Amino acid sequence: MSTVKESVEVAVPLRTAYNQWTQFEEFPRFMEGVEEVRQLDDVHSRWVARVGGVRREFETEIVDQLPDERIVWRTTGGDVRQMGMVRFRAVDAEHTRVDLVMDVEPTGVAETAATAAGVLDRRVKGDMRRFKEYIEGRGGETGAWRGRVLPD
Repeated sequence: MSTVKESVEVAVPLRTAYNQWTQFEEFPRFMEGVEEVRQLDDVHSRWVARVGGVRREFETEIVDQLPDERIVWRTTGGDVRQMGMVRFRAVDAEHTRVDLVMDVEPTGVAETAATAAGVLDRRVKGDMRRFKEYIEGRGGETGAWRGRVLPD
C-alpha cells in the first residue's frame, strides 16, 4: 500500500468545510479523475474514476464519522483498494485545516507505475487545492449530512 498525506487551510468556518466534504456527489467538481459519485445511502457510495488512465468503478463505506471532526472510509468492492481519513480542525472562527490521509493499493501495472512516479501524490495535492478554491469561491456549503457513524 502507498500512503498519501496532504493538508490545506481553507478560509471558511469549520462547520462549512466539514458540511461540504459530506457532499460526495459534488466531488467531481474538484477531484481530478473523479467522473461520478452516487450516494447510495448514508454510509455507502459508488464511484467512477480514472486512475492511471484506466476507468475504475468502486464502492466505499463510511466506517467512522464524527461531525466537524473526521470522516473515515474504506472501499468495499470494485476495482480500487483504499482506505482513508479526513480530519477538520478550526484554525480560528473563519479558517479550517483539512488533513487527508489515504492508503491506496495500486491494482494494475499503470497504477503501480503512476504511484511510483508520484502521480497520486500530485493528484491529491491538486484535489485539496481545488477543494480550497471550490469552497472559498462558493462561500458556503452545497448541503450537509451531520449524522454520526460509529466504528465497528
